[in-house]
Amino acid sequence: MATQRLGIIMHGVTGRMGMNQHLIRSIVAIRAQGGVMLSNGDKVMPDPILIGRNAEKIEALAKAHGIARFGTNLEQALANKDDTVFFDAGTTQMRPTLLAQALRAGKHVYCEKPIATNLNEAVEIARLAEKSGLKHGAVQDKLFLPGLRKLDMLRRAGFFGRMLSVRLEFGYWVFEGDLQPIQRPSWNYRKEDGGGMILDMMCHWRYVLDNLFGEVKSISCLGATHIPKRWDEAGKPYEATADDAAYATAQLTGHNGEPVIAQMNMSWATRVRRDDLVTFHVDGTHGSAVAGLQECRAQSRVTTPRPVWNPDIKQNMNFLDQWQEVPDSQFYDNGFKIQWEHFIRHVAENEPWRWTLPEGAKGVQLVEAALQSWQERRWVDVPALQI
Repeated sequence: MATQRLGIIMHGVTGRMGMNQHLIRSIVAIRAQGGVMLSNGDKVMPDPILIGRNAEKIEALAKAHGIARFGTNLEQALANKDDTVFFDAGTTQMRPTLLAQALRAGKHVYCEKPIATNLNEAVEIARLAEKSGLKHGAVQDKLFLPGLRKLDMLRRAGFFGRMLSVRLEFGYWVFEGDLQPIQRPSWNYRKEDGGGMILDMMCHWRYVLDNLFGEVKSISCLGATHIPKRWDEAGKPYEATADDAAYATAQLTGHNGEPVIAQMNMSWATRVRRDDLVTFHVDGTHGSAVAGLQECRAQSRVTTPRPVWNPDIKQNMNFLDQWQEVPDSQFYDNGFKIQWEHFIRHVAENEPWRWTLPEGAKGVQLVEAALQSWQERRWVDVPALQI
């Protein structure tokens, strides 16, 4: 059994998502387990170099996690032929330019979502990646969450029968910053900095809907900026220019060709009274299920209770107790790490891979359709995307 090295240029990993999910819980964890196993029994050991603008931050992060290579010169890193993969978790505005730069340097590319702030740039970088012959991918971490994997298992087993509808509830209260410290970066609430609920989350919902429930065909969306004034990391007030909530309905074509209705409520100005910060409630003719990040509960056709509507008496049914938990039948690793392992095998031995930059561009397409629907107050079709 041999171990081969894979040099990875990691850009933008001083931010919350890049540091926690991609560096610490993915690449560092993969290194700690001895690498990624290939089909022939060999292993691939990631050898990252951390690149960022703040030299002190990068050096401290690298040393804290036993990473020998770090720096601030991206051009120099891209010129190193021994590093064949470029990963970006920096700002969305910079992403298409950085990906193009890496592709032209002959690097395989992998990146966070959204892959661009607008569809034209997303399609352009996806086309460049397709023509390059290099490997490319966009993060679609929600597909690897335990709750959604259990939900997908129910779907593949035919549990739902004919799927009817999906109701997605996402969000929590993000503190304004005056009374309590903010728990999300302030740029998320400034449109000029790439913030906004629709841009941030519609990219996720596109790949979740397409893969688990049905291909998105049209959307009606209403956005809102519920909290117009917030306070930044320094405690200074600023005007929130981006949407902090969105309410949408989408029409899907299910995997069996039947129509499926998806409702999506997402808000950073809501207080949670549900099982998790995000829940997916699926109804079908033969059964229903509700999945969160980790857990999934189901109710079949034959175990569905018979509630009686009577507004004159207190409800004596505990509806939450009438659902059966889908058990943990296997070990569920970190979703970001799982997709990293898939991408590393895709690069090393051409393992099949479907989470490409064109798939990432579909997310941006749904963002633009949702924004157009909000602006024009109408349904907007989502045609097949030509790359």
